[in-house]
Amino acid sequence: MSTPALQIKDLHAWYGESHVLHGVDMVVQPGEVVTLLGRNGAGRTTTLRAILGLTGARKGSIRVNGTETIDMPTNKIAHCGIGYCPEERGIFASLSCEENLLLPPRLKGTEQGMSLEEIYEMFPNLTERRHSQGTRLSGGEQQMLAVGRILRTGAKLLLLDEISEGLAPVIVQALARMIAMLRAKGYTVVMVEQNFRFAAPLADRFYVMAHGRIVEAFGATELDAKMPVLNELLGV
Repeated sequence: MSTPALQIKDLHAWYGESHVLHGVDMVVQPGEVVTLLGRNGAGRTTTLRAILGLTGARKGSIRVNGTETIDMPTNKIAHCGIGYCPEERGIFASLSCEENLLLPPRLKGTEQGMSLEEIYEMFPNLTERRHSQGTRLSGGEQQMLAVGRILRTGAKLLLLDEISEGLAPVIVQALARMIAMLRAKGYTVVMVEQNFRFAAPLADRFYVMAHGRIVEAFGATELDAKMPVLNELLGV
């Protein structure tokens, strides 16, 4: 069996004295799209941040492609081939769309990242806006830019936090096509999503969080059977 792209065991994480994650266990295989579901405050974003060492104290085990990263600093973890797209996007206002795309360095030891041409092919909107200031882009275009930027680095494990939130349906559809394309290219994707209708057709497997713990885990084929449980846990 292949080495998991991401394997988390008994992960605990804190912000200051606040104990947020209480023994999270997760496995993501190479090439999978996995969605983390849960209500606000369940610990989903903290899980993504803990993978990158962006919380306070953390303990347990986080293996990325077989390498233990729990004691590594964030910059070293990123070089294991992880791309993180935070909910706030982090677009640089003073730079053009293209300058934002060119900003992050390629990760050493990873396969070559996507070229500008490949990114513009995936996101035609960005081609038209390549010389526009980052903050003059629409919310949807900024989201495409934030994802495109990490694709240039060579990262193959993508952590995407609420990428569909607050966007027009036509943009959400474009992002769904993007995730399908990334899966076809062999990328591994972990998504935190509130938009169940967006996540449901895209994911191979689902984890449901509540109060800093994983409370349900199931594959896409079990989704229909799990709907009563999801309705109770999420109110979908």
